[in-house]
Amino acid sequence: MVTANAIGSGDLSIRVLSRRLVKASDPSTKPHVAAFSNLDLYPGNEQASIVCLYPKLPNAGDFPAVVATFDSILPSLLNDFYHFAGRIRTNPSSGLPELLCDNQGAELVVGEAGVAMASLDYGLAEQSLKKIMLPYAEDVTLSVQLLSFTCGGFSVVWATNNLVCDGQAFTMFVRRWSELARTGRIVDGPPNHDRSVFSPRRPPSYGASIRDMFATYDHDRLVNVLTAHDSFVERLYYIEASDIAALREAASSKLQRPSRVQAVSAYLWKALARVVAASRVPEERCCMGWMVDARRRVKAPELVRAMGNYFGNVTAYALGEAAVEEIQEKELSEVAAMVRETITSIDYDEYTQELVDWVEEHKTERLMEKGVIGLGTPTLNQTVFASFPLDTDFGFGHAVLAMPMCDYGRLSSGYLSIGARPGGDGSWLVNAYIWPRLAAALESDQQRIFKPLTAEYLGLV
Repeated sequence: MVTANAIGSGDLSIRVLSRRLVKASDPSTKPHVAAFSNLDLYPGNEQASIVCLYPKLPNAGDFPAVVATFDSILPSLLNDFYHFAGRIRTNPSSGLPELLCDNQGAELVVGEAGVAMASLDYGLAEQSLKKIMLPYAEDVTLSVQLLSFTCGGFSVVWATNNLVCDGQAFTMFVRRWSELARTGRIVDGPPNHDRSVFSPRRPPSYGASIRDMFATYDHDRLVNVLTAHDSFVERLYYIEASDIAALREAASSKLQRPSRVQAVSAYLWKALARVVAASRVPEERCCMGWMVDARRRVKAPELVRAMGNYFGNVTAYALGEAAVEEIQEKELSEVAAMVRETITSIDYDEYTQELVDWVEEHKTERLMEKGVIGLGTPTLNQTVFASFPLDTDFGFGHAVLAMPMCDYGRLSSGYLSIGARPGGDGSWLVNAYIWPRLAAALESDQQRIFKPLTAEYLGLV
């Protein structure tokens, strides 16, 4: 149905041409209610997206072909990912969210932006990518948003809800979409939707480390909106592969060569420590946190088998804390070793089970990791989407950008979402919700590791 609604965002006005529902093509999946696992419930009911930008199409009239591809291929993909055709609702008895799998359909929005892609300021999220993300209903589990630009390029916004899946699972869906649309088949087996693999013990059992990790996340325990607005900026950066390689080399010791994540994290931890040390209000400690895909780290054979194509949430939180002076004085290789120890020292089998048990006793409460809320010790968190393989070529070439995006609300911690530059050259694209002083420190550093994202770098001009 053509709506032709105009949605304004500053100097960018998006004209919505149609907003319709795409249903799974296989009617054999009977309507049913799927309960979210405890690992799904704990991230909360929050919307999140992956934004992809595609440069100028070979022919000006190719955008209708892009839309037709979604119309024709998406119904088949939804047969395997039927959660994305359902709706989130509240169970009237428990008050908890649940998923109604009744094939109402995924949302497909088609629109046009009255500007060229190159006209957007890609160094600032609010002046670029967030301008092309359209609102969608809270109960919708998948909103696919296609926009054409006057330059002939187009964008695809894949938007979902954190209750349904985590970053690894969502990139698996996008990867399979591209494979199916481009080749007509999917090599890997179907996704595993069996949430029973993460069932609570009777009685639930967990240690102090899990219990002490969380705090109440509600209006009265967060900074006010003006403080949040004035205390953080949302910048977009790129890190060239050669700079990541140089950091790995600098962070290497005779005994250990750090991973890309460990090397960049060590650099960031030292930058954070310098900024904290220069603060007018004394603070002796600072933290780094990582959202870790536990699928790759569990060891029990039954979990390993289940995790191959598991579709849902299996995210762990690793938090490292140290004295500011210690981080400043240590060599980069020593800080990289601290990063590695923080992430690898966790028993992920026990961690996930204890988290499942803890949520079982607190599932009606609104809780979040203290390090993510950010009240207290300055904490910089990371989600590294670059670790998840992502294929953006669904028949019209690779995207020039694929970036995870979300709304950080009134959080008081810094947060970096890191994605790989499409095409496989090893560079990273970073969405950084950080303090202005940290942004200034990164941008003025002589090494120039974090460079503001530009239309030129993306090849849009």
